[in-house]
Amino acid sequence: MAAPFDLRFDCGRICLDLMATTGRSAERLAGPEHLAAWLVGSGVVPGSAQLGAVDRGWVVRFRMLRELLRRVVHDELRGRAAEADLRLLNAAATAAVPPARAVRAEDGALVRAFTGPPDCAGLLAAVARDAIGMLTDAAERGRLRQCEGESCTLVYLDTSRGRRRRWCSSEVCGNRERVARHRRRATRRADGAVADAKAQAVGGAPVAGVR
Repeated sequence: MAAPFDLRFDCGRICLDLMATTGRSAERLAGPEHLAAWLVGSGVVPGSAQLGAVDRGWVVRFRMLRELLRRVVHDELRGRAAEADLRLLNAAATAAVPPARAVRAEDGALVRAFTGPPDCAGLLAAVARDAIGMLTDAAERGRLRQCEGESCTLVYLDTSRGRRRRWCSSEVCGNRERVARHRRRATRRADGAVADAKAQAVGGAPVAGVR
């Protein structure tokens, strides 16, 4: 899904999309405008939500939750998350999520709307609860995958047929792997051609002392 600031919303869960806002030394929550775009794009808040209160303090708090989620999810993939981190995640989930209601849009469709401006703690809680829901659902946990792309640490839900998805994005990491594989084949062919040429040169040269 295309998004401003190179934000991605294709990992399968809101919490995983938040984790995807950093990686390969790229910081995609660089400022309040980036966070506001992520909150809307990820679906944490409806597009009509009033986000004028988003400031640097919000950015810091969402980055802290992101780092906590990265630790918990990666540790759970490898084995078990630290109990201290689970307590922090549970604590983050306790704030009240902003109340929402269904309203009629101009085109007649029902859309979600908040009854008032959201606060930071409530939105953090919404993301934390999404992570808890994912980690405590056996089926969802079974779909968790870490991207096989070189140096990529993104985690996603594999909902593909046959559960054969290897990369967080076929267009990004998948394409990098295909390009790298092509280069490796080209290098092997070039090395083989050089070796054959050397072997032919050695085989056709006269041996010293033989006439």
